Amino acid sequence: QVQLVESGGGLVQAGGSLSLSCAASGRTFGDSAMGWFRQAPGKGREAVAAISWSGYTTYYTDSVKGRFTISRDNAKHTVYLQMTSLKPEDTAIYYCAFANYRGLDLYVDSKYNYWGQGTQVTVSS
Repeated sequence: QVQLVESGGGLVQAGGSLSLSCAASGRTFGDSAMGWFRQAPGKGREAVAAISWSGYTTYYTDSVKGRFTISRDNAKHTVYLQMTSLKPEDTAIYYCAFANYRGLDLYVDSKYNYWGQGTQVTVSS
């Protein structure tokens, strides 16, 4: 069993920045892929960013490339999402996810075994 605890969401003006953190416990973190997904009101869940177990491979959805950065600290069992130049369309609940997976299809949500409770990110115009 894996527990994921997200933090760092909030309200920010357009153009601002936020950092999300997700601390994992309960299972080997270093062998897992980690991802950030989001779901906006009335929309489906989408993969925002993900990082492979090694940290060498990352995935970003097109709309956040150049603005968001995912990273991981295996010693702290934590994955981060640094978000800059935020836009109102980034408003959503952001979920951290853990995958006992060493492949490269990091954007596929069915690869992920455990999910956090979500943290709200609201970007005002």
